[in-house]
Amino acid sequence: MDADQWDARYAATDLVWSVTPNQFVAAEVADLAPGSAVDLAAGEGRNAIWLASRGWDVVAVDYSSVGLAKGRRLAEDQQLPGSVSWVCADATTWESAPVHDLVVIAYLQLPADERRAAVRRGFAALRPGGTLLVVAHDTTNLAEGTGGPQDPSVLMTADDVLGDLTGEDLEVVRAGRVARTVDDGHGEEPARTAWDCLVRVVRTA
Repeated sequence: MDADQWDARYAATDLVWSVTPNQFVAAEVADLAPGSAVDLAAGEGRNAIWLASRGWDVVAVDYSSVGLAKGRRLAEDQQLPGSVSWVCADATTWESAPVHDLVVIAYLQLPADERRAAVRRGFAALRPGGTLLVVAHDTTNLAEGTGGPQDPSVLMTADDVLGDLTGEDLEVVRAGRVARTVDDGHGEEPARTAWDCLVRVVRTA
């Protein structure tokens, strides 16, 4: 989907995603001291707003101006100890000096070459000692899980993400497949398992 298609999707409903952060983002970031963060491909800003609620100063980047506008409105309704600045830009071409303590890339499902560009842009925005966290629908979810994109070209594994970072100075904190429980929200259907990949690395130089 391009920016216009995402604009249309975000405009068609109150919220495409939940107002709460992704469970893996919340769990992995919980032990980090607040600082400067980037939510790359932020969508409606749920992770960015959550980070700001914990004292982070966040740059929320997305190429959908409609998604960002919804996030901005959500943030304005809250008293956040941190801050969110909203930047309309493509995650594959956005650039930043290496000054951030955290970069989150959550469910940015792109073909391999575009994914690699976004992952490397995110890593380049980190200061030494900063954390890159990538969460995405895992390749195995197509056959073994539920939901998510049905196009294998935009799915990935943790090894794929680590491969995107070949040649970079980093320490791998966590890299693998993680299970996420999905239900229908009404308790009428049994819970199902979705499979995500999760990569957390620290830039060392």
